[in-house]
Amino acid sequence: MTSMSSFVVRSVRADEWRAAKELRLAALRDPIAQLAFLETYEQAVGQPDSFWQERVRRGAEGATGAQQLIAVGPDGEWVGGLVVLVEEPGTTDWAGFAVEQRQGHLVGVFMLPEHRGCGLTDVLFDAALEWAWEAADVERVRLIVHPDNARAQRFYRRVGFVPSGVTVPLGEGSDDSEAELEFVLEREPHP
Repeated sequence: MTSMSSFVVRSVRADEWRAAKELRLAALRDPIAQLAFLETYEQAVGQPDSFWQERVRRGAEGATGAQQLIAVGPDGEWVGGLVVLVEEPGTTDWAGFAVEQRQGHLVGVFMLPEHRGCGLTDVLFDAALEWAWEAADVERVRLIVHPDNARAQRFYRRVGFVPSGVTVPLGEGSDDSEAELEFVLEREPHP
């Protein structure tokens, strides 16, 4: 097994859109993808290069409203990633809910199966939370998880996230039994 110290967690650069696209497509091919992501492989693979370029540009190093972080192996392979979106009070989120406080929203969390369980996702989350608390100065960080995605829920609880009680419908026409769960992590007060 490769040592954890040989991995690097960092922000993507705008010119790395091809690698970001490949990691996203790998995530969408994962057997649990239908529970974890709002798009399908078929939807994503058909997107033009301009879509991927813009998507990565918005979360690239130096961006202020989002940050895409990746875990890179010693051979340069991207093995995992996530995106932190900043949501401003007075706006509405992607599901139409009012945003009441400046918050981070973790999306697109993925780790290649062969790198799960080794602690690398913890390192990725630590970097995401550090960016959210320090660079983005958010009051809390949230994420949305499918009720059937027990593995993800266990991980989120282990790193400090708790269910908020808010449920998010999966789509138009869905009922409460088809809703995802919001988990939150509140910022610790400054001393």
